[in-house]
Amino acid sequence: MLIFEDELAKFQPSTEIEQAEDLIRTDTTDLTDLLMELLKEKEA
Repeated sequence: MLIFEDELAKFQPSTEIEQAEDLIRTDTTDLTDLLMELLKEKEA
């Protein structure tokens, strides 16, 4: 049987996941900026 508190104490976040989160957030912002620029061009 798993003891949740013991397992939680052993938990260490993966650095790969943290790096991926940073890249995904950056790319999402860039994509949003690109879409906003395309919409502005379409309106002009």
